[in-house]
Amino acid sequence: MKGLAIINPAAGGGRCGGIAPTVLRQLAESGLELASTKTQASGDACRMAAEAWSNGVRTFVAVGGDGTAYEILNGLYPVMGNERPTIGFLPLGTGNSFIRDFDISTAEEAIQVLSEGRRRTCDIVKLEHTKGELVFLNLISLGFSARVAALTNRRFKPFGDAGYAMAVVASLLNHKHPVDPYSADGQPVEERPHTLLSFCNSRYTGGKMMMAPNADPTDGKVDIIRINAISRRRLLRAFPKIYTGRHVEFPEVETNSARQIRFDFSGPVDVMIDGEVLHIQPTHLQVLPKAIEIMI
Repeated sequence: MKGLAIINPAAGGGRCGGIAPTVLRQLAESGLELASTKTQASGDACRMAAEAWSNGVRTFVAVGGDGTAYEILNGLYPVMGNERPTIGFLPLGTGNSFIRDFDISTAEEAIQVLSEGRRRTCDIVKLEHTKGELVFLNLISLGFSARVAALTNRRFKPFGDAGYAMAVVASLLNHKHPVDPYSADGQPVEERPHTLLSFCNSRYTGGKMMMAPNADPTDGKVDIIRINAISRRRLLRAFPKIYTGRHVEFPEVETNSARQIRFDFSGPVDVMIDGEVLHIQPTHLQVLPKAIEIMI
């Protein structure tokens, strides 16, 4: 396999930069022909992927976390047309959520998969907003989860899973029940207050948290996880169960699935997308079935 490894040396609290050369040497020894390049700032992976595609590269390996894969995907989407790029993953970041759906959580497991060259088609999800569009592999989440992600990125990211838990507790002090109107597959508009609202292509978020236990990134749908208005005490009780997916058993939690979502927001909101937090006004979400190949 010939391709390009795009390395985010800042991923995993800087751990990725130190480990990546050794991991890539192991891949080379297994016969994988990968050129490599390093990012220096946000957006670099997006630009590098687009430039490599224009030069004929069709296989990419995201060396970092979910954010690295997110940037690569968004660099490829505007230029790939009807072709399917192939994306592999070396999980050296903080979250590494997406590949947990395929029982891969370590660099050693990822090296084995990459060396075997196994591929399968995978859905991606397109989100349109008032200032453009983007695509993602994992999930988009609003409300409590977006506030937690923003606080984690700003203050607690170096602490890993513990940092996320710290952000959850801190966010409870600013507990809200927003109204974010949306319609799933043409159904009546949902306007009830919520605590958390997630549209999930895959099961995991934040590393080991199983947000959508029944999601499948190959079924042409997103799973909708909705936590209705809930007290701080009940939310704190439900939170630990997200690590096993049993939070969906709480009566305040509703689940559904859809191929597209229409949003009717009055203005921009904080949205967490594959670990990145953006302040945008979503208008439409659509699953793009079998749009890419992944090495899993």
